[in-house]
Amino acid sequence: MINVSLQDFCNHAVAEGRIAAADVQALLRDVLPDGIAHRDETDMLIALERAVPDADPAFADALVALVVDFAVWGERPSGYVDRAVAAWLSASLAGLTGPTPAGARIAVEVVREAQGSAEALMVFAMEANRWTREPARTDRPRFALAA
Repeated sequence: MINVSLQDFCNHAVAEGRIAAADVQALLRDVLPDGIAHRDETDMLIALERAVPDADPAFADALVALVVDFAVWGERPSGYVDRAVAAWLSASLAGLTGPTPAGARIAVEVVREAQGSAEALMVFAMEANRWTREPARTDRPRFALAA
């Protein structure tokens, strides 16, 4: 279930073509004061990051913090990333073209924060991190999505 305020925030950002620092403050203060509540909210924010590349760096920082908190502590079992969460998160971060730099950061930080992670997410995090450092390579990796 998508938070209506979050939908409005995303619609506004896409219409403006940018996300300013003030928008990030409003997102954290007014739209998601308690963080992300559902996977679809996470997916929407990840998609927004792809759709609006002209974003203040604070947006990527907020996105990483929100997603890490939700994936590690909001999903069950709390503190652990199981195969189902790893599969969902890897697919969402990979998109159709591979992870963005913020997406790679999310994967790495989730693995760091969790008390335990599915092996597939650890592999994805390493590949995503490597790919975002060398995006011009023509032999793009196949991202390991958890099954």
